[in-house]
Amino acid sequence: MADNLPPASPSTSTNHVSTTKVTDMDIDSLVHCASYLTLQDISNMALSCKYLNRVVYSDSIWRRLYREQWPEQEPYIISQTSCATAREAYLGRYTDLQRFKFVDPLVYDVHMGIGAKCSDLMFSNNSIFFSQGPVIKILSIDKLLEGRPSIVSLNDDRARITCMRLFPLKETSLFRNEAQRNENVLVTSSSDHSIRLWWKGSCQRCFRGHNGPVTILSDKLLGDGTGKVFASGGEDSTVRLWSMSSGGKCGGQHALKATLYGHEKPLVLMSVVQHKASLLASMSKDSKVRVWDTTISSDRSSCCVGMTCVPGVPVGIKCHDYLLYIAFGSSFVAVDLRTMKTAFKTSTNQPKLFSFDILPSKFLACTGGVGRAMLWDIRRSTGTGDADPMAELDGHVGPVTHLHMDPYKVVTGGREDPYVNIWDADTGNQMNILRSSSSLNLDGGGCGCCGMAADGFHIVTACYNGEECVVNFRDFNNAVCYGSFSENVTGSKFWCPSTSGHGHAGDESDG
Repeated sequence: MADNLPPASPSTSTNHVSTTKVTDMDIDSLVHCASYLTLQDISNMALSCKYLNRVVYSDSIWRRLYREQWPEQEPYIISQTSCATAREAYLGRYTDLQRFKFVDPLVYDVHMGIGAKCSDLMFSNNSIFFSQGPVIKILSIDKLLEGRPSIVSLNDDRARITCMRLFPLKETSLFRNEAQRNENVLVTSSSDHSIRLWWKGSCQRCFRGHNGPVTILSDKLLGDGTGKVFASGGEDSTVRLWSMSSGGKCGGQHALKATLYGHEKPLVLMSVVQHKASLLASMSKDSKVRVWDTTISSDRSSCCVGMTCVPGVPVGIKCHDYLLYIAFGSSFVAVDLRTMKTAFKTSTNQPKLFSFDILPSKFLACTGGVGRAMLWDIRRSTGTGDADPMAELDGHVGPVTHLHMDPYKVVTGGREDPYVNIWDADTGNQMNILRSSSSLNLDGGGCGCCGMAADGFHIVTACYNGEECVVNFRDFNNAVCYGSFSENVTGSKFWCPSTSGHGHAGDESDG
């Protein structure tokens, strides 16, 4: 009988599925949810819409962030918020710490004993890397802050280390799982003609192929996706490309992907072109610059897609977008990589340059000369005429051989100067003076900073007095006393005021 039943008619009712959006929640609930977010997540939340932009201005969010970042300094937020919101107090302190505007950081001197100078200083995660002659040394920041400094020495090299670079582990064949995503590998070049890749305290790869000392390594990896390579240059005047994914501890010739000929003198500088990761700019001692397309498989000079030359001793090169910035002699220029024509040239009116760096996010360049450095707004540089510097960073002894630039500060130091100077990246105003070493006698002539690196709230310098080398580490994270150069400003340009109704990321949005 059931087979004779008429078919069921389709339902004419429509099922309405109710949707709930995040913005349908009340502000108190959203503020509670935000208590589980990081500063970067809160920054992204502020930029998403007007409603969430209002949420992230809640004092409770910023008091929580303040408490987590500086648990020992929480009482200070009460006095700071008497004339500002908790957000302004947090961001004001964060910015001032990034600018090293305090006189009471934690200071540690680590004596390296009698021997060679310490150089090539760099930060990686929670460690400080540097070289001392043929030896690579790694200093743990956590153990240093605990008052028991621990140094790991890597000494497979038989000659002086000439260059050190950090590359992401995830872009090598050593990468195994997501837990390693933020780790780096160390790549070093040496006067013994070798290049080595280090990880977990030991040499994982040894690359050989240069017919002389290796002088320079590329500042970034070349290529997209898998199969990335790094470049090296040597006294044999060749540029060589090496695979990061080759297996075996002695990668050697198996890792060598190409040898590029064209330079006639030893290589001294290299920079990967930012807008196209397959392009490499290299510069030799005779100030000739070549741009290579590393995707062209060739062992001849046909990989060279651009050339130029400058009339002076090479000092530095940096790539950003379509421009290649070159510092040489007493000038610096910008070359358009699409045409290899000079976009502008600026004379610094200094007899000789010793260091150079750029900060593209703020359109700034800095040149180090004798007794002072100069800060330049590169937007004002046009044509080939002279330009006036944005600020003159005076007061150094001897040449300014070390420069660090980030969105908050410019740090300058020199081999003959026992002090390191801190300058505001926005104005060029001096914010602090730091002694390169708190324990080493640097009163003699020619004693000063032989290495320097800065990272967030930390700065490390190396000093050498002709016999002994000392590594000095400063941690500003819990500093509270402002120096005489500071103005005690608690505000910070982070987003536009909430009354404007639009979220807008400021310079500190990457905090």
